[in-house]
Amino acid sequence: MSEITLQIANLNVYYGESHILRDVDLSIPLGKMVCLIGRNGVGKTTLMKTIMGLLKPRTGTITYEERPLLSYSTDQRARLGIGYVPQGRDVIPRLTVKENLLLGLESLSGRKKAKPEVPEMIYELFPVLKTMLSRMGGDLSGGQQQQLAIARALMGQPRLLLLDEPTEGIQPSIILEIEAAVRRIIATTGISVLLVEQHLHFVRQADRYYAMQKGGIVASGSTQELSKEIIQEFLAV
Repeated sequence: MSEITLQIANLNVYYGESHILRDVDLSIPLGKMVCLIGRNGVGKTTLMKTIMGLLKPRTGTITYEERPLLSYSTDQRARLGIGYVPQGRDVIPRLTVKENLLLGLESLSGRKKAKPEVPEMIYELFPVLKTMLSRMGGDLSGGQQQQLAIARALMGQPRLLLLDEPTEGIQPSIILEIEAAVRRIIATTGISVLLVEQHLHFVRQADRYYAMQKGGIVASGSTQELSKEIIQEFLAV
């Protein structure tokens, strides 16, 4: 089995005639967390949506677990084991917490289908959810909705988890809880994670970083080697 979960090569994506992603090369090693950093509007969310199949590239390749991914639809990619937590969370407000969680089982179609119950691991990662199962998703705080969105993605037992700005608009204590949960997920399941993030403390939890500017990758390396210059240029700190 390959040591690379996801490999992106020479990816170019347009909105109409606007060239958004430019010759993007990026790889996510098996069981590692990679963080994508950059100012707002440089193409980070576009890259996430392209990996998930919501946008179609004009040129380039995306390889997931040695499988060419571009011919698969978004729902097929979810069933292959790619979980996606978009910016803004997309919790369904008029469903309960438990109903939102059980929706995550839909991506298990064609793989091992669990009983329609929430695994205890979810509650161990996010204890607050266990106390709120009958509460409507729309009644949760922003931090609680973010924990619910990540938990819902984990219900599908993904092998690659895409997290788009999971700490945006969330109070610092909840940010630390989400960081700890993501680290624990990687340590216990061997999942790979692609994180889009502006919060420096969370960025430093990743193994590697890629810095994006004007739709292209302009720097990369170990997060242990993140210099003050890189931080000042690419993070809103």
